[in-house]
Amino acid sequence: MRLTDAEILAQFKQPETKEKAFRSLLMMYQEKLYYHVRRYVHNHEDANDILQNTCIKIWNAIDNFRGDAALYTWLYRIAGNEAITYINKSKRRNEIDIEQTSARYQAVSDSADANEMTAKLQFAIDSLPDKQKQVFIMRYYDEMPYEKIAEISETSVGALKASYHHAVKKIEEILKA
Repeated sequence: MRLTDAEILAQFKQPETKEKAFRSLLMMYQEKLYYHVRRYVHNHEDANDILQNTCIKIWNAIDNFRGDAALYTWLYRIAGNEAITYINKSKRRNEIDIEQTSARYQAVSDSADANEMTAKLQFAIDSLPDKQKQVFIMRYYDEMPYEKIAEISETSVGALKASYHHAVKKIEEILKA
């Protein structure tokens, strides 16, 4: 039997059912969160690491969940923020840089045409600033409405539309090159 968000949250409030609630939450949302994170990082192991950090943050913060947003919105925000934090830390450690991304793009683009286009698109998305990347992923891949993205990112719909527009323009420029 699948529990509702309200039932899961009620179970979290009881010490004897907190672990059961967490397992139920993971059963419902882990796969969606994984694929959301995977769109930020292109490596399965990195995505799993980020998802594990996300789960730890959720476990530690669930008692402070106020319910101002839907549970999934809150989880999505945590996962997205963890992915961006991971990417930024990796950049600072020089584990991910433009040359590596370019080399990856070049290696993949030497294969079939479909793979070339996918690699070029991924390279373009990786080139975006964090905010634009986040909005683009949620809008393009997850087909999320701006109102939902606004709730997750705590940003106005107008600002999101502008970010998405700028992201699309940058991606188009890269794809034309």
